[in-house]
Amino acid sequence: MKVKTILVSQPEPKIENSPYFDLQEKQKVKIDFRPFIHVEGVPAKEIRLQKIDLSNYTAIILTSRNAVDHFFRVADEMRFKVPDSMKYFCQSEAVAYYLQKYVVYRKRKIYVGKRTFSELSPTIKKYKDEKFLLPTTDKLKPEVPEILDGLAVNWKQAVFYKTVISDLSDLEDVFYDILVFFSPSGIDSLFKNFPDFKQNETRIAVFGNTTIKAVEAHGLRVDISAPTPETPSMTMALEKYINKINKGK
Repeated sequence: MKVKTILVSQPEPKIENSPYFDLQEKQKVKIDFRPFIHVEGVPAKEIRLQKIDLSNYTAIILTSRNAVDHFFRVADEMRFKVPDSMKYFCQSEAVAYYLQKYVVYRKRKIYVGKRTFSELSPTIKKYKDEKFLLPTTDKLKPEVPEILDGLAVNWKQAVFYKTVISDLSDLEDVFYDILVFFSPSGIDSLFKNFPDFKQNETRIAVFGNTTIKAVEAHGLRVDISAPTPETPSMTMALEKYINKINKGK
């Protein structure tokens, strides 16, 4: 069956030159975007129950843009003025760049990793006298606390935001040729919304090994996967598949 429609389980890209828009135009397919999960902030009252006093910390570890947003949201709700002396350890350049939404970059002590958390860890290790706070999600990858424990630094984790399953009931009678997933939470959302989901002729595209495992654990078939050496991005994997199916290449 030729591919005509694709549903990507993420918000629509805000940039005009997104490769998804290029793919849509080049391959003449319809691509819709719909987040299967979303993030909700944990109220300051609940964070206090986690025994968190922001004034006790001298450094913040930020693993995502959500972590940045919710740290400053909570600080505002707690009426805590973040001191200029606060150190920020950002997992990637994208997170560090996003931090400029809240602080004057050149006037703050900001330390940046390359991409993964393990790449940030040597920098954190150099600052053993700091008291680190890790504002995070309830779906934190286990490797993060394992790495921090291994560094023997003074740190504490607190859940500042949660991953919540979105209501997709309006999609019950809508069918797509390809469904695209990026996390096990997206698969959980699919079955929470549609417990009787049957794959049939629907192709499933997944990003990452943990997502592949989640798909297979539900007895579904993975038709398209990324990253691979040949197709490091999801859009490249989709294009390769569409070329093969639609044009018989």
